[in-house]
Amino acid sequence: MMSAPVSILPFDGKSVCLFCGSSDGANPDYVAAARAFGAETARAGWRLVYGGGGVGLMGASARGAHEAGGRVLGIMPAFLRSRERLYDEVETLVVTSMHERKTLMYDQSDAFVVAPGGVGTLEEVIELLSWKRLDLHSKPIIFLNINGFWDSLFAVMRHSVAEGMTPSSFLQAWVVCDTVEATIAALQASDVTPHLQHDPR
Repeated sequence: MMSAPVSILPFDGKSVCLFCGSSDGANPDYVAAARAFGAETARAGWRLVYGGGGVGLMGASARGAHEAGGRVLGIMPAFLRSRERLYDEVETLVVTSMHERKTLMYDQSDAFVVAPGGVGTLEEVIELLSWKRLDLHSKPIIFLNINGFWDSLFAVMRHSVAEGMTPSSFLQAWVVCDTVEATIAALQASDVTPHLQHDPR
């Protein structure tokens, strides 16, 4: 089903997309990091693009950015409005599908940060990494790897390289940071990072 054209308020600065969990049962360390990340994007003058929810890490990041005076754009599929509880204190688009949500999040962002999350977050970042593997985009991908949350995923990626399924150069397709401060620094440095080809066939 085709949706109506969306209207998004103009923004001339850098936009950073945060993929993260919506669980209210998340480790408090993860929630605190998400909130701090949102606040730091505001202080840097960046717009935070996120999944539109008011719960879990999503809600914490949006509140952190909003309360620090930053711009926030949430993008929420209509069928998740009750489950992820729309955070309507910020600009939010309600779209028809998960596919439309991801497409808009990608189109509206200059860089991506991946904080702890569940299978939905994993699905989002795997698609983003797949596109990068095929050289469909060169936007930075940075993992906010609080408490080593994503270490098992990186092990799978290294295993894929060791088994000859993925070129070793692809291990440079993302950056891993253990703290919010390091993540912000990596985003700032990404403006001058050269594009690497990841599909040398």
